[in-house]
Amino acid sequence: VYIAACCSSCQGQLEMPSLIDLRRRIRSVNNTQQITKAMKMVSAAKLRRAQNAVIDARPYASLLNSMIGSILQNITEETAVLGHPLLAQRECRNLQLLVLAGDKGLCGSFNSSVMKSVRQFIEGHEGQGIQLELLGRKAVDYYGKRDYPVSGRWEKVFNKVEYDTASTVANKSMELFGCGRVDQVWVLYNSFQSVLNQETLLRQLLPIEPPESEDTNGPGYEYEQPVIELLGSLLPKHVLTNIHLAMLNSAAAEHAARMTAMDSATRNAGDVLDRLTLHLNRVRQASITTEIIEIVSGASALE
Repeated sequence: VYIAACCSSCQGQLEMPSLIDLRRRIRSVNNTQQITKAMKMVSAAKLRRAQNAVIDARPYASLLNSMIGSILQNITEETAVLGHPLLAQRECRNLQLLVLAGDKGLCGSFNSSVMKSVRQFIEGHEGQGIQLELLGRKAVDYYGKRDYPVSGRWEKVFNKVEYDTASTVANKSMELFGCGRVDQVWVLYNSFQSVLNQETLLRQLLPIEPPESEDTNGPGYEYEQPVIELLGSLLPKHVLTNIHLAMLNSAAAEHAARMTAMDSATRNAGDVLDRLTLHLNRVRQASITTEIIEIVSGASALE
């Protein structure tokens, strides 16, 4: 009964806060709005550079896939294909998953969607050994506190995506696959589709699945080098290019998600400011009316 009485007595205070409390809330929301607006502008500037990097890298990756597809479709040396280590198909007992997350937060569901997809991947490969190669501080912080086997940690790699970093990661994965420590290598990342759309993709890197040539009815390619020499040169570049392109897509998608989230937060802060300002005016008007009534009542009592 005492708690109910206290709650009922405080209800009026919660509904009618003082002018000082309202002004303090308005200043706090206004400061938050300025921060979110600045973060939106910074992400927009970074997004333009990251988007251009993704657009510039896609034609090279597409042409490389087309060349490899043309070679594998028109190949006659079966032993060359079967003998290349990056094309070796074997029973899958151990996996490596490259997890590409963001280096920072405040980007909506960007990081949570990656973590959710990783959990679904692990549940779908129950009974198989899975090693996680973590790229991005959010992935390192999340899985570093959990009981998952981690093969590598890479922090602060998406502020400026370096080709050397992708090369080191690719060489490590190819070495693990080549020596038989892992039977498959997958990559999970957010692909940049547009400013408002980022799609979480899961792709197999190793063993390399023969890509389909984009122009099967065309004249094709003529090569001077032997097939085994061509595959030995192109297939490692194929793995490296896919990892580098995934990192570029993840960086662009992170900036796009943060820009969208900060734009939404800025607009929500504006709505909160409008409601608080309206409430402040009502409280101030009620206070002035109360004071006028008290003055008039006091003057009438003196008469």
